[in-house]
Amino acid sequence: MAAVGGTAVQDHVALAEIELCGELIIAASAAEDRLSLESIDAVLRVAEERDAA
Repeated sequence: MAAVGGTAVQDHVALAEIELCGELIIAASAAEDRLSLESIDAVLRVAEERDAA
């Protein structure tokens, strides 16, 4: 958060992207080999987003 004029400002999109990056890092560190595209999609919940649209 950055203070602007005494008000806390949050960039919700940036926070969501940071959370997803963290989840990818955790999944990659737990994997024995490189993550497949399907595994990456599962971590990022791509199918859930597609179904919701």
